[in-house]
Amino acid sequence: MLAVSFIAGVILIGLYGVDSSERYIAVSELLANPQDYSGQNINAMGVVEDRSLHKDPGVTSFDLKDENDENLKIHVNYVGNLPSNLAEGKQVTIRGSMISESTFEANKIVTGCPSKYTE
Repeated sequence: MLAVSFIAGVILIGLYGVDSSERYIAVSELLANPQDYSGQNINAMGVVEDRSLHKDPGVTSFDLKDENDENLKIHVNYVGNLPSNLAEGKQVTIRGSMISESTFEANKIVTGCPSKYTE
């Protein structure tokens, strides 16, 4: 009984401060109601569109397309350190806010880990 209580206590302490309501919003959902997300700090996910990634001094920009509908996309501006494996055609998650109906200002980009294996 003491061991079970100890394990439950460790789990509760470990989960303290974790926001379980945080979810990732698809590009299609952002474009359906962009005003609902304006000024809010949100997480979004999609795929970096081919030939849209521009790394300029001070800012990186690209178009993020919906995973299910390639015609739906938002423009992303990002200032900060880039993940080393950020590339066109890769799935990414971004954190930031909508600053217009089709532009997202990101303050964090997360990409998947590169695979160690090749086909």
